[in-house]
Amino acid sequence: MEDRTRYTTKELTAATWPDFQRLFRRPGEWGACWCIYYQRKKPPPSAGMTLEQRAERNRRDKKAMVKSGRSHGILVYDAGEPVGWCQYGEKDEAPRIDASRKYKALDVEPVGGRLWRISCFSVDRKYRKMGVAKTGLSAALESIKRQGGGTVEAYPVTRRGALATWFGTVSMFEERGFKVVSPFGRSNVLMRKKVVPAR
Repeated sequence: MEDRTRYTTKELTAATWPDFQRLFRRPGEWGACWCIYYQRKKPPPSAGMTLEQRAERNRRDKKAMVKSGRSHGILVYDAGEPVGWCQYGEKDEAPRIDASRKYKALDVEPVGGRLWRISCFSVDRKYRKMGVAKTGLSAALESIKRQGGGTVEAYPVTRRGALATWFGTVSMFEERGFKVVSPFGRSNVLMRKKVVPAR
């Protein structure tokens, strides 16, 4: 059963970096990820590097991005413990998406004004299917609203087993008013929503 009222959220900042680090260092969860994949236009050379070395490089680079204000996201907590994550940011924070052939091939209306992206979710395995990702999504949309709003894009999966824990599900975004704009590869769709600025 979902109980989203039990959770609290915080923005990722230099002050909350230790919580983000605690979440992503959990053994067997996300490997070398550190939620940096879409923040690089192309992957750095990794030949001859161990998983631990790649993880440390990603952690270091992610920390530098956070300190310089180039990486945004929402941490979700249960009783003060970080249990989930939703990455969001403006277009320029996720250059890997624009660089992908899949995205370039889309035949969709260009976005006028600010474009935001919700690219990834990470949820502690003990908390999956318990409303953590939905809590993170809601907090991300509220943050975007406070920061001036704009068009928000997401890339959820359309079938089970297709990395739903990373991208979220169509139904989750539909609950928050997103509409399907286009197929996005074999297992995803592009969805968009207009967020009106807070007054």
